[in-house]
Amino acid sequence: MNELALIVVPLLLAGLAFFWPQERTRPWLLPVAGGLHVASSWWLLAFPSESMAGAWFGFDPVARAVLPMISLLFLVCSLYAVAYLKLRPERHNRLFVFALLVLLGSLSLAVQAQHLGLLWVAAEAATLMTVPLIHFNGTARAFEASWKYLLVGGTGIALSLLGSFCLGYASLNAGGNGDLTFHALAGQFVHLTGELASKSHPWLIAAWVLLLAGYGTKMGLAPMHTWKPDVYGEAPGMVGALLAGGTTTMAFVAVLRVKQVVDAAGDSEMTQRTLLAFGLFSMLVAALFLLGTPDFKRMLAYSSVEHMGILAVGAALGGLGTWAALFHVWTNSLTKGALFLSAGNIRRAAGGGNIKEVSGMAWCAPRSARLFVTGLFAITACPPFGPFFSELMVVRAAFARHANFTAAAFLGCLLIAFFGLTRLVFAIVDGRPHAAARATANHFRETAGVILPPLAFLGCSLWVGLATPALLSQAWSAAVNLLVLPP
Repeated sequence: MNELALIVVPLLLAGLAFFWPQERTRPWLLPVAGGLHVASSWWLLAFPSESMAGAWFGFDPVARAVLPMISLLFLVCSLYAVAYLKLRPERHNRLFVFALLVLLGSLSLAVQAQHLGLLWVAAEAATLMTVPLIHFNGTARAFEASWKYLLVGGTGIALSLLGSFCLGYASLNAGGNGDLTFHALAGQFVHLTGELASKSHPWLIAAWVLLLAGYGTKMGLAPMHTWKPDVYGEAPGMVGALLAGGTTTMAFVAVLRVKQVVDAAGDSEMTQRTLLAFGLFSMLVAALFLLGTPDFKRMLAYSSVEHMGILAVGAALGGLGTWAALFHVWTNSLTKGALFLSAGNIRRAAGGGNIKEVSGMAWCAPRSARLFVTGLFAITACPPFGPFFSELMVVRAAFARHANFTAAAFLGCLLIAFFGLTRLVFAIVDGRPHAAARATANHFRETAGVILPPLAFLGCSLWVGLATPALLSQAWSAAVNLLVLPP
């Protein structure tokens, strides 16, 4: 029942939020939902239930490996949202709170979905619910960003739907009975030979290409990343954190589940090569853009593109690499949460996001600036924060497979990205504040409500890196055993 509660409780509270009469107290429904969600997901992490073969959804090893992180991410962001919405009394929050809660329910359904069609429906619901969150500020640029997300994200969803049809047709050509659960699909293709294999194989390849392009768009892999700079630049900080740690994780899980099916048909070399190509290309594109972008929230968008590339590279490197990728899902999401929330504070204190408008934030918003700089070192894999350990595991996986060129390219992209990130962050923090920034900073107070959540994210990043709980390691190992075929 806890598996169903992870979906139903946020949706019920979303309905309550929509009819809640008071603007001032409505945001408190967010941490209530977050607290209940964390309690359920972490209970299932500690005491996992057996998923039934043929079930359309359930808390299987893959959901166990990532959904508790999404719960924790939402809870901390919801606490920040209470303080943030209090600072924004001019904006009605009914639709905002409603959309956040439906997004949580949709992500829970998508990560637990073990049916190809149900996964698509949940991903589409998450896409639609994100649009009003991006448009919350009501500016012309936010309107443009929300439409860009809807159009590009909608294209990705359309490609994934077409890929789902191709995978279903491949199953029928292979003698399937229409069962589109991932367990049944993988079991059907694993021993397929002869004429049935030759008839289904072209459709299987087409399905992989379309589904990787579709869900890769949701992840933000280059060159399907074009929605990210505008969306992350205009959305509130907590929305950026949920996109970077929640929606992209959902899409990555979808890619892993489809990869499991295609690998079972004997095409693991193809899936690994395509993921490796997309991963390294995303890292390179992000690193080069980081050297020139002038907006610090857009900087976080390109950093997210880079880290989606890291996940793709990890997934291409076999069992150890997939374990490292699941590890990195946690470390990247928690660290990005700190960066997005502190960046939101800095933007409100500075009254702008461009490097020409923002400087001297160490004086205007000292606590947020310290958190932002600390988050910078954490996300660039400086020890002892979590990303250092997860990215080190990816490099180890590359060397274990004798992929020396991959390891060298991986490290080179990380170095270029480090230069780009430090260039912009220290230009924002140091220097003399502009007159407009000083005037805006006088109206922005760094209260506990906007400082403690990003601090909590940094603490979690340290915790996961330095003292990775055995429960998490076991959950990632169980997911790898399900997803990756033995050599």
